[in-house]
Amino acid sequence: MNHTICLATADRSRALAFYRDGLGLEAFGPLADDGVPEPLQLRLASSVSLMLIPIGGFGWVAGKDRVAPPGANECVLSVYVQDEGAVRARYGSALAAGGTTIYAPSQREWGAFAAQVADPDGHLWMILVSPSDWTG
Repeated sequence: MNHTICLATADRSRALAFYRDGLGLEAFGPLADDGVPEPLQLRLASSVSLMLIPIGGFGWVAGKDRVAPPGANECVLSVYVQDEGAVRARYGSALAAGGTTIYAPSQREWGAFAAQVADPDGHLWMILVSPSDWTG
């Protein structure tokens, strides 16, 4: 069984750069004329992918009243890495690829070492050490 998480994006090329170069995700699928896979999908796990749909198309799929304004968030997506150094490195890459800081890498009061960034469309991503490594 495969699963797909869909998010709206205003700019496919900018989104590809953030997710590929910033979060280190693998894009897959046939390339469109702009050099971006169509549809733009990235591998999260062996049976889980992320699909970024242009805002107009997202409204068509989800309903025009269901597209949130930029900066409105109802969920936080997470990327797990092996250690604190990897959190710092992935955070730096995410910022260099167009992300913005929500909070810098730090030990969180709930036990994880984590950072949080927003992608260029405002979707929230937490970068944290795998739960099996939590000390809290």
